[in-house]
Amino acid sequence: MTKLQIELKGLADKDYRRFHQKLVPNIEPETILGVRVPKLRQFAKEISTEERERFLQTLPHAYYEENMLHALLLEKKKDFAAAVNLVDAFLPFVDNWAVCDVLKPKVFSKHKDELLPHVRRWIDSPLPYTCRFGLEMLMTHYLDEAFQAEFAVLPLSVTSEEYYVRMMVAWYYATALAKQWDAIIPVLEQRRLPEWTHRKAIQKARESYRITPQQKEYLNTLK
Repeated sequence: MTKLQIELKGLADKDYRRFHQKLVPNIEPETILGVRVPKLRQFAKEISTEERERFLQTLPHAYYEENMLHALLLEKKKDFAAAVNLVDAFLPFVDNWAVCDVLKPKVFSKHKDELLPHVRRWIDSPLPYTCRFGLEMLMTHYLDEAFQAEFAVLPLSVTSEEYYVRMMVAWYYATALAKQWDAIIPVLEQRRLPEWTHRKAIQKARESYRITPQQKEYLNTLK
């Protein structure tokens, strides 16, 4: 084991390991050490600059926690172009929803115009977690002041049957309803989503505190 892997193993919690293995069932359980995210975040702060840069250039990783650490380190990248390049290098090795969803480079929020072509490219990817990442970036950065009408239908191009991709499409529309109701509701009224995703989007929206009771009643008629 490398020095970094040994340090990560020293932070592991056996009980948490057993619990977390159930949360990401699609990866090999022995690759999960059982390190809690707060400890990983603290560990990310303590890594030297030299060690961090060397680690980010070393792929693939052996352990789930190494991938989580990789995502957390990318979060801190301040140069937009470098962040995109490093994300592109990392995404083919992302194999679960947890690592995918923790990957949120902060610099992206300051470069939305430049980011958009990459978001479109990621959404079009045949790799499920690259596609999921693109959808999450669309949801994170383009549902407020940067929203455009075309974004209401952009996820409709996704044809993946992967559960975690379909769930992200549903999550996108549930969140979009809370922020851009008038632009998004026609997608559900016209039943443009696959049936499973349509129902899941309505379910998640009706569970949201950001959707009004009146809106929830109307969504119930669209099941």
